[in-house]
Amino acid sequence: MYTLPEIDKIVSNGICALDLKGEPSELYAPIEYMMSIGGKRIRPRLALLACSLFSDKIESPQVYPALGLEVFHTFTLIHDDIMDKADIRRGQPTVCRKWNGNIAILSGDVMCIQAYEYVCKAPADKLQTVLAIFSDTARKVCEGQQYDMNYETMPVVTMEDYIMMIGLKTSALIAGSAKLGAVLGGADEKSAEALYRYGYDLGLAFQITDDYLDTFGDPAVFGKSIGGDIVNNKKTWLYIEAARLASGEMKARFEETFGMGEDRASEKVAAARQLFTELGVKENAEKAIEHYFHKAMETVDGLSLGPQKMSLLEEFATQITYRRK
Repeated sequence: MYTLPEIDKIVSNGICALDLKGEPSELYAPIEYMMSIGGKRIRPRLALLACSLFSDKIESPQVYPALGLEVFHTFTLIHDDIMDKADIRRGQPTVCRKWNGNIAILSGDVMCIQAYEYVCKAPADKLQTVLAIFSDTARKVCEGQQYDMNYETMPVVTMEDYIMMIGLKTSALIAGSAKLGAVLGGADEKSAEALYRYGYDLGLAFQITDDYLDTFGDPAVFGKSIGGDIVNNKKTWLYIEAARLASGEMKARFEETFGMGEDRASEKVAAARQLFTELGVKENAEKAIEHYFHKAMETVDGLSLGPQKMSLLEEFATQITYRRK
């Protein structure tokens, strides 16, 4: 059985070994750049963790599809940054900022193709199943991104709407990574589905944590400016929960706060943080994160994996849920 540090090393070495160079250099340099600036590598790590639960060996036919998940995820980040007009990603200039939007689009397109090439290195007897999981996952991520953009112009977004959206945009890829890895390891259908649900609930916890850290995190640790979602009136978990809870004077404060323009960014962020705290949104977000964490663990608890494997799943869940960045 592999430990998480051993899995992390396999992923890190695998990414370093990928041949991402090509011509024209303007097309491939951004790909190398994005894959080199770090990230949590959650998807390939989870895929190989799930694989190791059912297989004593992790070899190239399992590693390449896991790395394909990371390449696909990175492709979505490049395109997200174009749509969001973002300047910073992981503490570094975004591709669309460092190069330009057109290059970012094309480099992202190539990464999507590369992701499929790596996923197709799965063992022949599992390839059809693996491709079906990956394709379904990729489509859901795009659906979630469209819902996210739709919500920008909708006057009211419910918590049910939001959970559905992040279930597609964020959770689906994490869940798909767990299921794909389980299949590569030889898991039966029941176990693979349980790992999918584990990943799905972890994805919800992960995204709510991301929303939380954007408001209450330490910018030096988080890797990007705090309060960006607030300044842009992004309909995050915290925003939606505040809109739900606010009434009377608090409702007026909510509308006044989110009516402030970018010229009052610092004031707006401070006012929103105070409002979220007074309304109980900060505490409720912490409870929601904990709820999805425990739900994820309950899903795999019935698989009879044994204490060592369950400990690995809990350790991984803790790392990505109760993080500071």
